[in-house]
Amino acid sequence: MRYCRFVLNGRTRYGRVEDRDGQPWIVAPAPAPEEDLAFRLEHNSAATPSFEPLPLSEAELLAPVTPSKIVCVGRNYHDHIKELGNDVPTQPMLFFKPLSSLLSPGGTVLLPSICERVDFEGELVLVIGKRVRNLRADGDWRTVLRGFTLANDISSRDFQKKEAQWARAKGFDTFCPMGPVVSDELNLEAGVTLETRLNGELRQQGTTKDFIFDVPVLLEAITRAMTLEPGDVVLTGTPSGVGPLKPGDRVEVSIEGLGTLSNAVAAEN
Repeated sequence: MRYCRFVLNGRTRYGRVEDRDGQPWIVAPAPAPEEDLAFRLEHNSAATPSFEPLPLSEAELLAPVTPSKIVCVGRNYHDHIKELGNDVPTQPMLFFKPLSSLLSPGGTVLLPSICERVDFEGELVLVIGKRVRNLRADGDWRTVLRGFTLANDISSRDFQKKEAQWARAKGFDTFCPMGPVVSDELNLEAGVTLETRLNGELRQQGTTKDFIFDVPVLLEAITRAMTLEPGDVVLTGTPSGVGPLKPGDRVEVSIEGLGTLSNAVAAEN
């Protein structure tokens, strides 16, 4: 199933997404990873208004999850490590982005005036579907996932180089565009190709087959340290080809089956 999160008549809703004539449409209400009793009651209620399908492109989309944590994996593609001149890690490198960095599909990435260089980093995202702690790498990791989505790990490269901790470099407001949909239909074992375009020009193209640490290893490392809750997300790293952004740019991250996460770029006022 694919779903999105959007605004309809001033209210936040979740919608099931299906293709019609080759285009994605929101066709019905849908539950979310962080579904609670109030949500179930609302959407099972006879008082719920009838839903008219609409094209995904016409919806006021929001980030498709509301996580308690945004966990990120650094340096998980060999080619990206080479382009930045870093050493290959011996274990997953983890960091957080604050919830305030989340940005909706179609939202505008703001370039802070105090940053000298801000880069795009397209990434595949894991969406957690149930509470999990101490998951083993040889366990059935798919049972804890709700699905996958897209993100752009916007990064201040100058602050990342100046500061040992990446909280500020990765954590400015609007530095985590995410969406447009969540899907449980990807086959990572077959390899999933991620592409990032800047102003229509292909800049990144990488496959999950090139992960240094695959998903089971990532989930084991993360859940040995912390409990993941429904709705939490894990950004799995970016392939080579990252580059700087400037006002007026448009950056697009795509994976077949997940669509395209598209965001404009502007200078912060």
